[in-house]
Amino acid sequence: MDVYVDEYITFLKIEKGLSTASLNSYRQDLKHYSTYLADNEIRSIDKVDTEVLIQFIKFLTEKSLSPKTISRTQSTLRNFHQFLLNQNIIDMNPAIKLTAVRGEKKLPEYLTIEEMEILLGTPDNSLAGIRDSTLMEVLYASGIRVSELISIKKADVNTEMGFIRVSGKGSKERIVPITDFVAKKLNHYIIEVRPQLLKSDDNEDLFITNRGRGFTRQGLWKTIKKYELLSGIRKNITPHTFRHSFATHLIENGADLRAVQEMLGHSDISTTQIYTQISTTKIREMYKQFHPRK
Repeated sequence: MDVYVDEYITFLKIEKGLSTASLNSYRQDLKHYSTYLADNEIRSIDKVDTEVLIQFIKFLTEKSLSPKTISRTQSTLRNFHQFLLNQNIIDMNPAIKLTAVRGEKKLPEYLTIEEMEILLGTPDNSLAGIRDSTLMEVLYASGIRVSELISIKKADVNTEMGFIRVSGKGSKERIVPITDFVAKKLNHYIIEVRPQLLKSDDNEDLFITNRGRGFTRQGLWKTIKKYELLSGIRKNITPHTFRHSFATHLIENGADLRAVQEMLGHSDISTTQIYTQISTTKIREMYKQFHPRK
């Protein structure tokens, strides 16, 4: 068994070019598998059938491993046995019939409307503060991704018509609406603040750092974390929290799911439906809290 594992890891390293971390994960999964087979006196890999694999997965489940870990192990087993089949070491892949383990989807972290009001009111009236306030208002008003925000150019904004042109995943372009309030803030930032932050006329990025450059993902993350601390809100707030809050608040207030899907740039509506689950969970919690017959 160990020989086959070594051959497989070498294959992944040379043919697939996997990272050391990925190779170590595969090796660890297969080490547990090899130990299980030895403990159950299965000496030959061609004696492994689907039932053996099912019992191994059951064994892992009883050890209270997470669904994510078990799912990864199943994938490892499927690929490992496929390798052995391709090498004519076994006659069939017994892992092909394993049922995927579905773990519970963790609901996205979001802010309440009250918390968002506090956070958005945290920046001061300095140039950087006005920029940061506008930046966060745009995130909340549009629900765009971090990568989309930092790639927005000045020419992508139309404050008069009230929209921003965004380039999303797969270079798919979409038009995202913004409120009149945010359009006015953007207009003020573009005319009064942005020119004072610029160091070069060649920079077309909408949001400019204190050094006169466009924001990076890390730079934006640090900016949001700064206001998380200043706001006193005891939640893990990231740039993506604005996206989750945007979608949750819209759906809580009766927005059409398809419209929210379009604004978020989701290709599949099932991705958007997670926000209806958040809304339902909140309603259930309020019901339990306030119904007189608890």
